Amino acid sequence: MSENKELKRTLGLFDATSIVAGSMIGSGIFIVTAIMMRDIGSVGWMLVLWLLTGLITIFAALSYGELAGMMPNAGGQYVYIQRAYGRMISFLYGWTVFTVIQTGVIAAVAVAFSKYSAVFFPELNNVFYSVGTNLNITYAQLVSIFSIVFLTYINTRGVQKGRIIQLVFTSAKLFALFALIVLGLAIGLKTDTISQNFTNMWEASRTVISEDGSISIIPISGFALLGAMGATIINSLFSSDAWNNVTFISGEIKDPKKNIPRSLFLGTLIVTIIYILANIAYLALLPVNGDSMATDAIGKGIKFASEDRVGAAAASVIFGNIGVSIMALLIMISTFGCNNGLILSGSRLFYAMSKDGLFFKKAGNLNINEVPGVALWIQCVWASFLCLSGKYSDLLVFSTFASLLFYILTIGGLFILRKKEPNTPRPYKAFGYPYIPVIYIIITLLICVDLLIYDTKNTGGSLLLIALGIPIYYLTKKKDISDEQINKEII
Repeated sequence: MSENKELKRTLGLFDATSIVAGSMIGSGIFIVTAIMMRDIGSVGWMLVLWLLTGLITIFAALSYGELAGMMPNAGGQYVYIQRAYGRMISFLYGWTVFTVIQTGVIAAVAVAFSKYSAVFFPELNNVFYSVGTNLNITYAQLVSIFSIVFLTYINTRGVQKGRIIQLVFTSAKLFALFALIVLGLAIGLKTDTISQNFTNMWEASRTVISEDGSISIIPISGFALLGAMGATIINSLFSSDAWNNVTFISGEIKDPKKNIPRSLFLGTLIVTIIYILANIAYLALLPVNGDSMATDAIGKGIKFASEDRVGAAAASVIFGNIGVSIMALLIMISTFGCNNGLILSGSRLFYAMSKDGLFFKKAGNLNINEVPGVALWIQCVWASFLCLSGKYSDLLVFSTFASLLFYILTIGGLFILRKKEPNTPRPYKAFGYPYIPVIYIIITLLICVDLLIYDTKNTGGSLLLIALGIPIYYLTKKKDISDEQINKEII
């Protein structure tokens, strides 16, 4: 293990784009449409939210391109924030990424992997070990942990091993999603389901399911509709998150000043198109309003899809009963490939933090395979613990809200750095500057305010977690390293 080795630039544009798309596509696209339809009940507004999610994700990616070109260093967003705001804010970002954003999503995706593995192996739902009366450890949780450990081990063997897994699994899930879209539209357009779904497509309502199973449909409009849209967009935003992970591995990408901006744009554009088409395929195959007591996928519809598995419901319409198994396999492939990208890239951020004296010292070392092995295993241990915590559903809200806050800060850094460093070379300049970055900041701020109002518990918890990093920063920082010294190293 060496402290002097440097990361090797071995990944090209195709690899980087694969990491962007592969990290974005997990389990969300197969599930959250059902939740969103219960929240707003309008086909038109639901598609608007997916389109808005795609646009603001692409806007953010276009803005990040300038920062990536200026600072092609391992650590990505952490480095951008440090350059614009100083060490404390960058530490708070790294702290939040470690405690919940990256590791929390890794845990949640691993749990989704094991959940769909249970379709083929129902025994995974059985309890392996009980701790008191409140904590049960299931075999599925152990599979979740095993998948994280296995992918971590593969990535410690060298970046090329992780690259191969990423390419194979990203290609597989893109092909499968395209097949779902093409077959779904080919079959669905022969029925009148889509025309029925688009009738009165702008009439919004909220579906409330009480504890006794009774269902209430509450019409919403005006500010109530805006509030509901602002709250439920967190679902599509989570499904589209992690696109920035490619910036963490800037130190291993060839010609990063060009390839990172290009991969950010291409990856987010590809996923946005796929997500919108997938939702149209769902609407072509399944009625929006169904019967929660029905036993078949078409009868249940989108709102009441079993366990919100709208993707599985759509597959069962195409392929019959075997469709559930096909979709389960697809989601296993999707989540496995997604977690590979998250594990590969997240460790590079902790490696960069360690180099700045803001993380465990040994996390800044490279192993014999020239990857940050210790950082990978530290990430693995915490993510595995989160798999056992049973808190991953809350962590998703925490992580997405926290991600939005730091995206706003990072893009705000564009304006700060243009003023502070007007002469710094910028191989790529943010498209549509200053208008697109400003639009992104305004829209995302409004979403965050809406979430604070409508989901105060989880968003407040996210803010508290970020604030907890402040005293930890002052306890751990190296007093002999100044912001100026760090920025000189970055430049």
